[in-house]
Amino acid sequence: MSYPNEAGHRGVDTSIAAAEAINGDLPQLQRMVRSVIADAGPKGITCDEIAAVLGWNRFRVRPRTSELRTAKRIADSGRRRKNAASGVAAIVWVLPKYKQEQTA
Repeated sequence: MSYPNEAGHRGVDTSIAAAEAINGDLPQLQRMVRSVIADAGPKGITCDEIAAVLGWNRFRVRPRTSELRTAKRIADSGRRRKNAASGVAAIVWVLPKYKQEQTA
């Protein structure tokens, strides 16, 4: 198996160890994140919003959205919403069926 079915790492020993430690739980973690995105429907949801729903740190959510996006199980909606804490624009994640078609 490989990414996105295994957690990614940066090739550094601590990063490799962290990825290996999470791999057994990865399918369940991805299902939990995807379920929150599915529940958001066409409105979508940001990583910070997912973290709030799950009671997780946002840094636990972001790798899961990257994995799910790579696997084409979620999509960038094309919309952005500001994070409450930082005010910085964030990707609004949706299921692929809700993705807005990009127009040229």
